Amino acid sequence: METQQIIELYRPAIIQIATQTSTGTGFYIKEFDLVVTNEHVVGKNAEVTIAGRFFERRLARVWYTDRKHDLAFLQPPEGAQLPEIRLGQYEDVQDGGVVVAIGHPFGLNYTATQGVISKADRIRDGIKYIQIDAAINPGNSGGPLVAKSGEVIGVNSFIIRGGDNLGFALPVSYLREALALYNPHRGEPSTRCHSCDTLVTPANIDSTKYCPFCGTEVKLPQMPEKEAKPVGVAKTVEDILKDLGKDVKLTRDGHNNWTVKEGSAKIKINYNSENFFVSGDAYLCTLPAETAQIRPLYRFLLEENYKMDSLVLSCVKQSIVLSCIMYDLDMTREAGVDMFRDLFQKADYYDQLLEKQFGCRELLEEV
Repeated sequence: METQQIIELYRPAIIQIATQTSTGTGFYIKEFDLVVTNEHVVGKNAEVTIAGRFFERRLARVWYTDRKHDLAFLQPPEGAQLPEIRLGQYEDVQDGGVVVAIGHPFGLNYTATQGVISKADRIRDGIKYIQIDAAINPGNSGGPLVAKSGEVIGVNSFIIRGGDNLGFALPVSYLREALALYNPHRGEPSTRCHSCDTLVTPANIDSTKYCPFCGTEVKLPQMPEKEAKPVGVAKTVEDILKDLGKDVKLTRDGHNNWTVKEGSAKIKINYNSENFFVSGDAYLCTLPAETAQIRPLYRFLLEENYKMDSLVLSCVKQSIVLSCIMYDLDMTREAGVDMFRDLFQKADYYDQLLEKQFGCRELLEEV
């Protein structure tokens, strides 16, 4: 199968995953009706945010975790039409085979990199891994490693920092074993003991936190009675978003990052803890195709900036951006609500006005 065919086949089945602290990739296995990802992507969360090509952001339950093999299974999006992708056989994996790694590194949606298998059975900590030279990066974690046959042969798991394209994927044989182990317990929060490899469920867990077979301390992916709250400036930002009627869980986009949809505009919010400021950037539209409209557009942007106090219209390459910024020491809940309410309202307003009045083009988004 050609690389382009693999990408087109897998793109609808690739799932973006975000928590308060991380982002990653998952993929849908129709045979088991589950989303597969890495355990380190979901962390200690029993619920994560997911998004895909054919469905909007929503929350998904974490049903299964496996710390030893770095695997987790999630509830798939209800009602979404997702394709069937096939699991391959680890026995068919050979050194030198051509593979494609698919994921969302650094937020770049549906990125695919091609490479070869350097070693099919590299052993680390008593577990076999497929070593590949295809470039995988943060955000690829949990994505599928696909053979030229179009079948999944591994789950992209980790890289060696400082290495030159040294990536490792958990072989599909371990994934098949975990799926078979969990399948009879579908819909139950379960974890695989990292000491004795047995499945621990609410029915057999010892004293709510110990493996009943070997006594190792384990943790089921159960919804907490109280949700863990962010602290400091991150908490203030989330309080502001709540006050503005946003579902905070769905806005989270990794550590100190949030994404908000307001009308036709998408707003990115970031807390830069190194330089001590919170910023909001609404990417509105792109410059008009008619060059005669650009000069009047620039004049309009300058005139609007003169009228506004806390917001700034600017051009970033071809994009027109409406931005705001506030230092964290000045970021009170009241001041933040005023600033972001103004940003949200004017983002949608300017987005429509610029397209209608100056012929600005709709901002292209990845789907």
